[in-house]
Amino acid sequence: MQRRQLLQWLAAAPLVGVSSRLIAAPGAGSRLLLVFLRGGYDATSLLVPHGSDFYYAARPNIAIARPNSATDAALALDSDWGLHPVLQQSLYPLYQNRQLAFVPFAGSEDLSRSHFETQDSIELGQPLNGRRDFQSGFLNRLAGVLRGERAIALTEQLPLIMRGEVQIANQALRHVAKLALDARQVGLINAMYANTPLARQVSDGFGVRDEIMRELAAEMDSASRNAASSKGFEQEARRIARLLQDKYSIGFVDIGGWDTHVGQGAASGYLAGRLDELGRGLAAFAEEMGNNWNNTVVVVISEFGRTFRENGNRGTDHGHGSVYWVLGGGIGGGRIVGEQMRIDRASLLQDRDLPVLNDYRTLLGGLLRRLYGLNAAQCAQIFPATTPVDLGLL
Repeated sequence: MQRRQLLQWLAAAPLVGVSSRLIAAPGAGSRLLLVFLRGGYDATSLLVPHGSDFYYAARPNIAIARPNSATDAALALDSDWGLHPVLQQSLYPLYQNRQLAFVPFAGSEDLSRSHFETQDSIELGQPLNGRRDFQSGFLNRLAGVLRGERAIALTEQLPLIMRGEVQIANQALRHVAKLALDARQVGLINAMYANTPLARQVSDGFGVRDEIMRELAAEMDSASRNAASSKGFEQEARRIARLLQDKYSIGFVDIGGWDTHVGQGAASGYLAGRLDELGRGLAAFAEEMGNNWNNTVVVVISEFGRTFRENGNRGTDHGHGSVYWVLGGGIGGGRIVGEQMRIDRASLLQDRDLPVLNDYRTLLGGLLRRLYGLNAAQCAQIFPATTPVDLGLL
């Protein structure tokens, strides 16, 4: 058999010879945790396109420095991409051990840039151009396909993604703080109005300032849909791991606080703090899973990315394309996967956002197909009218 024939044969054999741990049939011990970052996190600060000069021109104040020996520089992943430096002790080792991969240019075809509409679209997992059933989330449909597999939502109320015919447990996180603006953010928002038409009112009257603060806090809280913040997530992540080992095989958790219109920071600051907390939590989850980590897949998603350019308040606004994360002890990580393109001004969607080249339904469908050994009919039940795409991670 020639090399080309061998490669073609391997590509046509989805469950043979790729990984010794692949599951041949549903319910054979695989575990799945989906982490939803509500608010649209700035993926361009997480996965830094350090090979793009346009990135540094578009973000004069909040760009992460190109990889170098400094502690505030991006951690080199390859010649094009780097990782936020705050993740050096948590997620970077997982990437180096091929247990973490990133999918840039990922997201939904929903172009509304509305938190609520896009979150709903993703949680439903249904085509946008047809009738939508708001009582049928795609993780509930997955639980229905995997008969006997128990699922849990680590949320105060059952989220849309878990609604449907299968009964799903839900349980609020216990030690994770609710979203709130801290003193540093208060100072940043106050400083935001210096040298503007509102400066006098803010300076002379607390009423205007308090109203502004209430509006910004309400917007971020609303985008988070009552999700817990990342503070305290490390401790809760260990509890989630124990639940997935003892009672459940499918889990969902949402984390808020990612709507960074103002003062999001760069290598340090508000966003860096949230990424640090999240990274430490996911690393703790992996550690707590022990040997079961080899049969576990964690997927981190958000409703959309943010504008490629920074705004006048040293933050970012609602965007489109995002970066998804895939973690697990048995994945073929240590790579940036999926369809990609060169990042410059010409590649932006509507001259503002990264485009979506990797649709969430196709890439999640491909992961679930490989993880559980699903057939075409089962995949269609979870993501109707979708052709799964194999990212080569499982």
